[in-house]
Amino acid sequence: MVRSLKEYEVENNKSFLWPEGILIALLALGGVFSLAFMMLLRPNASEAQSRQSIDIKDVSANVGTQHRIENLKAAMLTSWQQEAQTKGLGYPLAPRFQGAIIEEAKLTQGEKVIALTFDDGPWPQSTEQVLDILKSNNIKGTFFVVGQNLKNYPELGKQIVAEGHVIANHTWHHWYHFLNPQAAAFEIDRTEDLIYQVTGVKTNLFRPPGGFLHNGLAAYAKGQKYAVVMWSADSTDYKQPPVPKLIDNVIKDSKPGGIVLMHDGGGNRSKTIQALPEIISNFRKQGYRFVTVPEILEMEDADKKLLANKKQ
Repeated sequence: MVRSLKEYEVENNKSFLWPEGILIALLALGGVFSLAFMMLLRPNASEAQSRQSIDIKDVSANVGTQHRIENLKAAMLTSWQQEAQTKGLGYPLAPRFQGAIIEEAKLTQGEKVIALTFDDGPWPQSTEQVLDILKSNNIKGTFFVVGQNLKNYPELGKQIVAEGHVIANHTWHHWYHFLNPQAAAFEIDRTEDLIYQVTGVKTNLFRPPGGFLHNGLAAYAKGQKYAVVMWSADSTDYKQPPVPKLIDNVIKDSKPGGIVLMHDGGGNRSKTIQALPEIISNFRKQGYRFVTVPEILEMEDADKKLLANKKQ
């Protein structure tokens, strides 16, 4: 049968419209899926925003915690500094001791007192162990600190002062060789500045490394009105003798007004730690009591004044 031209056009248009309808339907369906997909994503975006908000809060909380920690540290340092000043650890020296070399206190009353001193700290473990022994025995000591060690372990320096001990200057590097005035000034002044910065104490006690008095350090210290503190009894613990020998070295050379040299830093001090309780016990059996270097010098000054008054 022969179709008319009009019938052919209608049928042809239907065949064209059918794929077009499918395409439109697919596009519409795709739009629905896209909308649904976006709806699904929206909560995730909201969750991401929430997470970001939480992260920001966490960061703020961490920053706040850090600020509180820093404020607490500053408050503790201020407390240590105030305690140091209250306890008189920014001690004045009588004029007779300013720029003088001191090996012991000359006590006319014969009072049995002894000063325990510790060099070369602060030092990990051993300084804290010495402090624990002194604390358990209710004893105050004198610590001659090395500047670079104090820089490395400032908390130990703060602990020394916080527990009522005296802190003093033992140079920055602990060098033995000759130093010109500029180098000597650096060694002593830089250590003094750091002691004050860390602890709030202005020390005027100095001990030259190795006890060397002629390499430029002692001369500079004397010119700055430091008391140059030596010792009357040497434990020789830096040579690490057997513990009984170390104890004997201290006891045999000690007398009222004496200053004992030991070390809490500069190396392995396990033998010093072992010997110290026995040294303390031995002295106490002999009737000694323990004082700091400033206290023993104050006692000497009081003795001198009393003697002078009696003569008048």
